[in-house]
Amino acid sequence: MSFILISDPTLRDGSHAVGHKITADQIAEYCKLADEAGVPIVEVGHGNGLGASSLQLGESLISDSEMLAVARANLTKAKLGVHVIPGFATIEKDLKPAIAAGVDVVRIASHCSEADITERHIKFARDAGKAVYGVLMMSHMLSPHLLAEEAAKMESYGAEVIVFMDSSGHFLPADVSERVIKMKEMVSIPVGFHAHNNLGMAIANSIAAVVAGANVLDGSARGFGAGAGNAQLEVLVAVLHRMGYETGVDLYKLLDLADFAEEKLIPKVPTISSVSIVSGLSGVFSGFIKPVMRISKEFNVDPRDLFFELGARKIIAGQEDMILEVANDLSKRKNRKD
Repeated sequence: MSFILISDPTLRDGSHAVGHKITADQIAEYCKLADEAGVPIVEVGHGNGLGASSLQLGESLISDSEMLAVARANLTKAKLGVHVIPGFATIEKDLKPAIAAGVDVVRIASHCSEADITERHIKFARDAGKAVYGVLMMSHMLSPHLLAEEAAKMESYGAEVIVFMDSSGHFLPADVSERVIKMKEMVSIPVGFHAHNNLGMAIANSIAAVVAGANVLDGSARGFGAGAGNAQLEVLVAVLHRMGYETGVDLYKLLDLADFAEEKLIPKVPTISSVSIVSGLSGVFSGFIKPVMRISKEFNVDPRDLFFELGARKIIAGQEDMILEVANDLSKRKNRKD
């Protein structure tokens, strides 16, 4: 069986679940344990990546530079990864300092139909000698063929791996398989997959990706991530090992890492709530759950209706201000009916 490269976004995607308030001590201890467990890549930062700390998206407890310095000091074997969304992160202000801080893997992301915006960032990181992944978010919003075309653009810019994200936990295994197969036809670089668990499919979808030919998988300790969480890292590795795949990860030490995360990092282990299910069905980014719940109360509308309306309007991460507008529209409709 082949080797599957594991990337761990617990300290990045998991940041969504704690309002981006992960501490330096938590980063240090998690990185030490992940390093000992043989986790190949540990991703660190604000949930929306470099430069995303803000009033609109949530302010990080500590700066990007401090997070990266602490992580770098505690990773000796594992590679340090960052998530970069052009628009939130600039080359001068964010990417250059991250590279200077010792980042190894730069994952440059865009909405699934907007790969064009990643060209400058990808080329800059490649010229700096870093491993560069292209990441396509909200990938359920494009057909397999169109998604593969966007992946091919990223490859042409210099990306060495393509990862597509099921950002809203919308996919079923067949959806994932179709996209991996189409990408493998249209790009010559490895393909990876990042799952969310809104419909309980994160592990099944991740395995479907591997069986279809993916080489890279993301997983978080105890599933720590936005909304219903990500593929649960320790379960993912255990299943891969049972299937005969190699990961280079020590399962016992990984289980210890997951126990640490539950005890010290995660105030509440992610669960599939009723609203998470609706988020997955509607195809809306899982990170919208908290603002949707808050705003739906303010406008006295059903959060489930709000999610389905956001999905119908194809709202994506970065358009959080639209939640207010949509909630207001729903409230007016409701009042007219009453």
